[in-house]
Amino acid sequence: MEITMEMIKALREKTGCGMMDCKAALIEAAGDADKAGDILRQKGLASAARRAGRVAAQGLVDSYIHIGGKLGVLLEVNCESDFVGRNIEFQAFVKDICMQIAASNPQYISRDEVPDGIVDHEKEILVNQAKQEGKPEKAVEKIVTGRLEKFYSEVCLLDQPFIKDTDKKVMDLIGELVAKIGENIVIRRFTRYQLGEKS
Repeated sequence: MEITMEMIKALREKTGCGMMDCKAALIEAAGDADKAGDILRQKGLASAARRAGRVAAQGLVDSYIHIGGKLGVLLEVNCESDFVGRNIEFQAFVKDICMQIAASNPQYISRDEVPDGIVDHEKEILVNQAKQEGKPEKAVEKIVTGRLEKFYSEVCLLDQPFIKDTDKKVMDLIGELVAKIGENIVIRRFTRYQLGEKS
């Protein structure tokens, strides 16, 4: 059975798991959404979504300075307990996210943070682009939706492909770690400094 994007999205909305995990579970379950949900629960991944509402007020502030001292990142990542904040895997994750920000230069943490005005402006540009390319009127909306996904993957940290494994998004990485350590994890804020760049 062919696994469609709609099936993956539906399972993702239901479980809160990452896209790649949902796809793998659907393949394993031969397209059966209920069975795929069970597979994700057995792996502990679905529990990540339930933990998302819990307060995360502990964690770590970390930094990364690129070789040569011309690029730096300051990052706060929260978890629920001081114990997890001192966990080696959690600390390695925070360091990886620092390097992600240094390498990929996101402007926002998530899609929710992108101002409506910026999204509307981007949509307008993409609609005009599609029309100039001579795309049929019926196809323009679908093309714009696809290109908007690419825009989000460039400007939103959670939507970016992870630099160490581009098959995963940063949000998938968080889901995996939440499932592993059993606590909610939130990327709270970051600042990226580039020498000579105006803030």
